[in-house]
Amino acid sequence: MKQRRRDLAAINKQGLVNMESNYCYGEGGAGTYSDGKLYTRSNKRGDVNQVLEIFVQHGATEDILIDARPHIGTNKLPQIITAIRETILEAGAEVLFDRKVTDLILSSGKIKGVVVNGEEQVMADAVILATGHSARDIYELLHRKNILVEAKPFALGVRIEHPQAIIDAAQYHCDVRSPFLPPANYSLVEQVEERGVFSFCMCPGGIIAPCATYKEEIVVNGWSPSRRNNPFANSGTVVQINLNDVPGTDPLRMMNFQAEIEKTAFRLGGGDLVAPAQRMVDFVENRLSVDLPKNSYLPGTKSAMLRDTLPDFVFTSLQQALPRFGKKMKGYYTNEAILVGVESRSSSPVRIPRDKETYQHPQVQGLFPCAEGAGYAGGIVSAAIDGINCADAILNCQ
Repeated sequence: MKQRRRDLAAINKQGLVNMESNYCYGEGGAGTYSDGKLYTRSNKRGDVNQVLEIFVQHGATEDILIDARPHIGTNKLPQIITAIRETILEAGAEVLFDRKVTDLILSSGKIKGVVVNGEEQVMADAVILATGHSARDIYELLHRKNILVEAKPFALGVRIEHPQAIIDAAQYHCDVRSPFLPPANYSLVEQVEERGVFSFCMCPGGIIAPCATYKEEIVVNGWSPSRRNNPFANSGTVVQINLNDVPGTDPLRMMNFQAEIEKTAFRLGGGDLVAPAQRMVDFVENRLSVDLPKNSYLPGTKSAMLRDTLPDFVFTSLQQALPRFGKKMKGYYTNEAILVGVESRSSSPVRIPRDKETYQHPQVQGLFPCAEGAGYAGGIVSAAIDGINCADAILNCQ
């Protein structure tokens, strides 16, 4: 965990991406450096309270058991993940650091184990494949081995940041938020020519984080500390991308489409993870921002025409939706807000199919595609529930 923190510091301060250790890769995956939003609609998939109680047992406050929108905070999650690892070790498991799955060991349609670091074999009768939604090398490996994967719709857009005071005034209808009230959040959605445009992962008192996993790409996301006490509020604001928006039959075409947009954003920013950005009204009125407001994105922002990195239908959908959001929430539509590109990892662009009853891949007995990376979850709690369900499915196979 200490090494990962050093790698994150290099991303933020120097624009250097370690492709094996970053905001998405490392102990605990992307969830370790998310902000621990635990709100979910996945009640029918499993026991939400079981997941929340596990977090409490490992250091989260008991507030998450009763809050309508439970939240842990980025500053607290790494210690919780470390405590969970200790519990796993005490139960007799082994955790292998500095190991990367580079191949699958198959025989007669069954999984026999995995190859790590190109040579070491780890044998197993069952493998849960829970890679997170940014592990493009795993999708490519499966496709190369003729193991079925499918293109999947996802969403693409920008990260929008306002001064928190603007959001507080809009939501609480007062000039200054009372210290007894939490920093305000919001949720906005609009249909533009039958295409969904919506905010998600709203971070009151948060920061915009550089979440690239490969060199020469820009990916932004957001998080909040437990106290949500930073001066800015940000939210992913994205547009629905459908399968017919990217022609062809290649099951990896949505992933490749995503990657090309991230590379274009890098070029537009000029390098070193500097992100292309635009003031909100300037974006809608299609003009280059003369300057940019102070913001939380540490590697830096560069004034650019974001339509040069976004697909035309994404640009026009956002262009129409943002003023409508402003009519729903007073003060939202303002040039004090900044749009930072690109928010492209909202969900997996690939689905790894599995049987609804056994959770196993239809072609490979013993292979259990799991959670966000396989296209079956959309957050910490739903991913945890899916992991529990996969583990139960393995026990049922014994």
